[in-house]
Amino acid sequence: MTKRTAAKYKLDRRMGENIWGRPKSPVNRREYGPGQHGQRRKGKMSDFGTQLRAKQKLKGHYGDLTEKQFRRIFAEAERRKGDTGELLVGLLERRLDAVVYRAKFVPTIFAARQFVNHGHVTVNGQRVNIPSYRVKEGDVIAVRDKSKQLAIVLEASQLAERDVPDYIEADHSKMTATFVRTPGLSDIPYAVQMEPHLVIEFYAQN
Repeated sequence: MTKRTAAKYKLDRRMGENIWGRPKSPVNRREYGPGQHGQRRKGKMSDFGTQLRAKQKLKGHYGDLTEKQFRRIFAEAERRKGDTGELLVGLLERRLDAVVYRAKFVPTIFAARQFVNHGHVTVNGQRVNIPSYRVKEGDVIAVRDKSKQLAIVLEASQLAERDVPDYIEADHSKMTATFVRTPGLSDIPYAVQMEPHLVIEFYAQN
């Protein structure tokens, strides 16, 4: 799909959590980690391990961003005034691929990155093919006319496993979505608990 076709399942197994709340996640069947020693890896985690895990989980949720990409977004959140954790997740949610995923135009964040990359999306009427493009409040994101009947789009809009959050107004009859406002941590429908404060601690010490 993008860098690794099975990335979403590998991440779930590695974290031991169903990061996106997908019904087919392997964690639904077995909660231990991958590999022959997976069932034995249940020792107490160090502070560093806990912080690293929080970072990997948050980074992985957005399509397993590269460390360089994630670090750059964190650095920007840190420069701004306000709560760094809240600013961090707000910036992540403003990525175009994240908005396409939240609006239920595609079934997964990995599919969202590919969908944007292949030129199926417009922002305010202009085609944008950069997944990391940052949307602004009031921007209208739409699926291009010739892409509206793609199977992946039709399937995603019918998914019952997740709802469109209230900071995005989606109209699936027209395949458009308006980014109403930048969300805070409590607004974002994460399937598992995200801990951006631990991400801040991780970067503060490393």
